[in-house]
Amino acid sequence: MEKGLNKARAPHEAEVVVLNTCTVTSSADQDARATIRRIHRENPDARILVTGCYAQRAPEEIAALPGVSIVVGNSHKHQLADIAGSRPDAFVPIQSLENSQSPHAEVFIGDIFAHTELTAAPVFDSETVSSGASEKTRPNLKIQDGCNNRCSFCIIPFVRGKSRSLHTEEVISEVDQLVGAGYREIVLSGINLGRWGRDLAAVDPRQRARFSDLLREILDRTSVEKLRISSVEPMDWTDDLIELVAFSPRITKHAHVPLQSGSDGVLRLMHRRYRPWHYEDRIAKIHQAMPDAAIGADVMVGFPGESDKDFEQTRALIERLPFTYLHVFTYSSRPGTPSAAMPGQVPVQIARERNRILRELAASKKRAFQEKFIDSELQAITLTNLDSNRTEALTDNYQKLWIRGRHESNQLVTARIARIEGDALIGTIRA
Repeated sequence: MEKGLNKARAPHEAEVVVLNTCTVTSSADQDARATIRRIHRENPDARILVTGCYAQRAPEEIAALPGVSIVVGNSHKHQLADIAGSRPDAFVPIQSLENSQSPHAEVFIGDIFAHTELTAAPVFDSETVSSGASEKTRPNLKIQDGCNNRCSFCIIPFVRGKSRSLHTEEVISEVDQLVGAGYREIVLSGINLGRWGRDLAAVDPRQRARFSDLLREILDRTSVEKLRISSVEPMDWTDDLIELVAFSPRITKHAHVPLQSGSDGVLRLMHRRYRPWHYEDRIAKIHQAMPDAAIGADVMVGFPGESDKDFEQTRALIERLPFTYLHVFTYSSRPGTPSAAMPGQVPVQIARERNRILRELAASKKRAFQEKFIDSELQAITLTNLDSNRTEALTDNYQKLWIRGRHESNQLVTARIARIEGDALIGTIRA
């Protein structure tokens, strides 16, 4: 509002539509283009502002799309509100794309690797959460951005830049503001979250700059009731971090640990920094410390050179590990990454079949995990009313839960689980 902008009820009613994009796969690019076309078709007078990773990677490609007025790369995302709130004749890019041929859009793009610090960004409007009118109950607080790894398939470092961490005092301030606005559970997120603080320690070695150190600071200095940790790489699940998550009642029992492949050869081609036996050791320690925790992973099939034997090694590793869910991706070649030029590209029909096999295995493991909790109690946070008889919630260990009756959102509750329906647990709040 302070930038002269008010939220519209829907895209077809807006004067400016902001679209944040992903570019991790070609299908993500395709989805973004389809969304732009749909918005332009439904609201041809709207100025469409496209930002995010796709905008950073291929600004001219996006700028050429009908309806796009402004393209803002991640390099200028911190100025998004200023740019969106400007008059059409007042766009003055800090660093425009040189020699742009776009007849449609103004382009704001710069060197993402020139960014050496991370500044706090508003999560979303949190003024109405205490009254129950907020659209969300679990805000994402980004405390880290960028990545110094160079996985051979990944475009993200080139559109996000170097690993950068939010300073401890800023994190504490952001958490305090969210707690003050009424939020009960906060999700800590980042591109390479477990690397939080390494850049800060490089500048000032006196700083306590490990992710587990930051978690302790948050727990000691704020009154947040629940913290949830998003994806953390396997080598960053240290014994110290596992112990802290396991024994703190204020940290949800949930570990997302990217795997990508169970084949040592494929992991080496991917330039991943761990071996299958390292990964298996970390998962075993997490499960031993937290037997009821949700443990999930990202897995990629169809990477160049992945043989039937490699895939079977991945399938077998997944089968014997205590996963409760998987995010399975079919390899997507990204322009400029080393894997795009690798020999042995896997035919798409083979990759899709491998994807299906792992998704079915994941569904079976999830069902077995959920069955453990029938006739037992789980902690959860209420999200939204599905209808007059059901309220959706999320359990401490990352299970979808439907609670009988209508209940106010953003409440921490204990529910007794009666049965499973589809992929959701069904329960009632303990009296």
